[in-house]
Amino acid sequence: MVHFYSSIIESILTSSITIWYTAATAKDKSRLQRHSDLYTSRTLRHAGKIVADPSHPGHKLFETLPSGRRLRSIRTKISCHKNSFFPIRH
Repeated sequence: MVHFYSSIIESILTSSITIWYTAATAKDKSRLQRHSDLYTSRTLRHAGKIVADPSHPGHKLFETLPSGRRLRSIRTKISCHKNSFFPIRH
């Protein structure tokens, strides 16, 4: 059951959080804060793994700032880079 939740339910909630979170009430937001924190921590962990692995295809997309704690923003006009964690051109 935990595997089902992690792969299906959690995936749906975290992938669409930017859409439904803006329309949620304060009560809903307080209940969903845990999911938001989970999304943030997993996204940062995923980005950290890509940055740490020079053989990863997306390694060149991530550049750390001099502090080493933050990532530089990608400046682009291409929507695939703006709308996806790992952009793929079609």
